[in-house]
Amino acid sequence: MRNAMVALALGVSLCAYGTAQPKRVSVQPQDSGEALVNPRMGWQIQHYDNDIQKYTVNLEPSDTVDDFPGFSSVYIRLAWSYLEPEEGKFHWPLVDTPMQRWAAKGKQVAFRFSCAESGRNQPYATPEWVRKAGARGYFVTPGKGVDPEGKIWEPDYDDPVFLEKLDGFLAAAAARYDGNPQVAFIDVGSFGVWGEGHTFSSSRLPYNAATVRRHIDLYRKHFKRTLLAANDDFSIQGRGLETLLYARRQGLTLRDDSILVQGGAQAFHHAYAAPMFWPELPVVLEGEHYGPSAKRGAWGDGSRFLEAVEEYHASYATAHWYPREFLEKNRELVRRVNLRLGYRLQLLEASWPEEVNPGEPLLMGYRWRNAGVAPCYPGGYPAVTLKDAKGGIAGVFVDEDFDMRSLPVGPPGAAMPVGREVKTLTQASKALIGFPLPPPHILKPGTYSLYISVGDRTGTPALNLPLPGGDGAKRYRLGSVVIR
Repeated sequence: MRNAMVALALGVSLCAYGTAQPKRVSVQPQDSGEALVNPRMGWQIQHYDNDIQKYTVNLEPSDTVDDFPGFSSVYIRLAWSYLEPEEGKFHWPLVDTPMQRWAAKGKQVAFRFSCAESGRNQPYATPEWVRKAGARGYFVTPGKGVDPEGKIWEPDYDDPVFLEKLDGFLAAAAARYDGNPQVAFIDVGSFGVWGEGHTFSSSRLPYNAATVRRHIDLYRKHFKRTLLAANDDFSIQGRGLETLLYARRQGLTLRDDSILVQGGAQAFHHAYAAPMFWPELPVVLEGEHYGPSAKRGAWGDGSRFLEAVEEYHASYATAHWYPREFLEKNRELVRRVNLRLGYRLQLLEASWPEEVNPGEPLLMGYRWRNAGVAPCYPGGYPAVTLKDAKGGIAGVFVDEDFDMRSLPVGPPGAAMPVGREVKTLTQASKALIGFPLPPPHILKPGTYSLYISVGDRTGTPALNLPLPGGDGAKRYRLGSVVIR
């Protein structure tokens, strides 16, 4: 509050006595164009994809795909039966191993635990012991539906025995992973083939909205701190948007699987549901398996994937293939997606006095723009750091009245900038902020390098910015200032 009052008073003073003010330094940094890895956004790569044969499973343990620009998290999609082959006996190293491998590189993981698959090498995605315990279900043949001669078993998703055993598994998983900062989100993946919320490639049996709500409630019962995601296909087969509205009311975000299964106008189908989610929560997009999509001609140049990022205001995008092949074939697309995916905080202009005399504040101005498609969900406050000639931190000043979460989004290059400005203020902008300086025995007279960062209220940087001059700790040098 004190900073806000100083800012207002100095803003009025500057308008009235602008000619008497010290000469100001003004810089207009250019966006560096680099891919940014920040919380609640980024590219995901697949580790397990329903079975344990692909995709990054094939890499050497030391190969963490560090060369994929904008890669922030690993997606692990795995059948329940792999993790609880016997009731109450869990095989967590299957997920803990890749989790720790990438956590050591500052990446997160996201999970889906599925209960029905369509591959011949995975006849029981729900463990067979669940069926033997009395759970109802159906043998199926993909493409035919329910088939007494089928080799794949799918549970009845409303069966009380199935739900009781699933409840026990989710309780164990939540005890291990709920609230873990290394986990970005967890899909509600217990309903439908591949965990996608439909039965098109399995039994083809209908389930109503109550079934979807039942599975959402089961996850919400156990996962109280980690973000959960609802599949867009929860709304199909006559269930309607009420299922996604229910998910939103329970605090879930939206995930749309398999963008570009078809091409052209059929590349994606549920962007109209995204406005229920993206203003508050990060939306997730998964591309179709790239190889088959490209072979069918649906992928094309990938531009429809970028259009999906725009229309869904997506924060996460999944490279659903062997990551280096995907990158090599789509390098320009990855670059363009990285410029829009999630949030991208651009410093358009910053200004400060060349010199600050004793008793005067450090009078800062800046204009920021969010060049991404989504809000800056974690928020953050601009901080000015002064470093001495040896690189030591001599002063840290945080603008606690300027939260990056409030920056609006817009079409490419058209989001409204918001700042602290010298001249006539726009409705969204504020007066310059004056940071009172410590006494001279603490901040000694001299020339200091001036850095900008975005982070918490104490000045700890939290977000990477597309600026040159980084110090390796998410602070970026803008110039220098003389303290008299």
